[in-house]
Amino acid sequence: MSDIQYPSTATDVKNIIESQLKLIWNKPDHVHKVAPLMLWGAPGVGKSTIIRELCEQHDIDFIDIRLSQREPVDLRGLPVPKGDHVDWLLAGEWPRDPNSRGIILFDELSAADRTLQAAAYEIILDRRLGDLYSLPAGWLVMGAGNRIGDNAVSYTFSSALANRFCHLELMPDVEQWCRWAQDMGLNLTVIGFLRFAPEHFFNMEGNVERGWPSPRSWERVSHVLKDAGEIGLSEAHIRLMVSGLIGPGATMALFAYRESENKLPDVNAMLAGKIAVSIPEQYDAIYAFCLAVAHFLWRSDKKHYNQRLNVFYEISSQLTSDFATLLMVDILREGNQLDETKVSHAFSHQGYQAWTTQHGQQFSAALSAGQLA
Repeated sequence: MSDIQYPSTATDVKNIIESQLKLIWNKPDHVHKVAPLMLWGAPGVGKSTIIRELCEQHDIDFIDIRLSQREPVDLRGLPVPKGDHVDWLLAGEWPRDPNSRGIILFDELSAADRTLQAAAYEIILDRRLGDLYSLPAGWLVMGAGNRIGDNAVSYTFSSALANRFCHLELMPDVEQWCRWAQDMGLNLTVIGFLRFAPEHFFNMEGNVERGWPSPRSWERVSHVLKDAGEIGLSEAHIRLMVSGLIGPGATMALFAYRESENKLPDVNAMLAGKIAVSIPEQYDAIYAFCLAVAHFLWRSDKKHYNQRLNVFYEISSQLTSDFATLLMVDILREGNQLDETKVSHAFSHQGYQAWTTQHGQQFSAALSAGQLA
């Protein structure tokens, strides 16, 4: 389980899950031929978050069963005497509507002991519980768990169980997470910092019995920074809370970046033409500056787009091609896809031709590398 031969990104995992859902919905009679998916990954990489958000996007149901917190009777049901035999009283959480659709996730599956794993075999592998219950065809069954080398509670799988799953290894991807964080409206300081210092995105080399950097903990740091003013946290208390989430090393680096970010010019005023274009000199500040430009560019009435694009292309002309490309990719996105309206405005502007002459080669390489995929 510890050898990662084919790591998967969040986008890979989403695409595979969606393909499995389409298959069982389009061909419900093939449902028993579809192998349940087992998603492996370190704590905090977002395994259950990916599945929950996918269900929300498709407007389907989601049942999250934390197997390590259950007893075998929770899955199989309670025995109820009935005359000269015993019937089983099943839990109400199992879907009954034959037309329903969704995903059942057996989370923390690897943290469950062999007894619990065995109790889950029937519903995971056969989609049934004895003769009393069958899972509707519109439901995909999945498992998720931590690997033995992840410093988390983990038991080995039996060969019989392991051989029935399609196994996917989810690896943290800082750029995909930053794009997701932008779409979710998370704190720009966190996003800019992680682009500047991606080595702090995921790090289990420190004391993992305390706070340490992971996608999950960075999302929580974002909420602390966004809510600090509203709840009246002092700077000292903010630093204590952030350190409690990601550890002292990453916290020190984040707050150094934050001090540099606080010295940036008013980017929104710059795009409006109220102040002159001024590019920061420090490397970390340029990351924050570009993120702010992408954040504010389209936040105005459409009648001002041409003016703001004038400034955008003036800014881009003073950037190196790596930063100019990063900025262009950011302003053209809506989610993980190109936004046709944004592309139309940006590419039809008179500044685009000069931009492609200066930066087009790197931009083409970025698109080929799938930075918008």
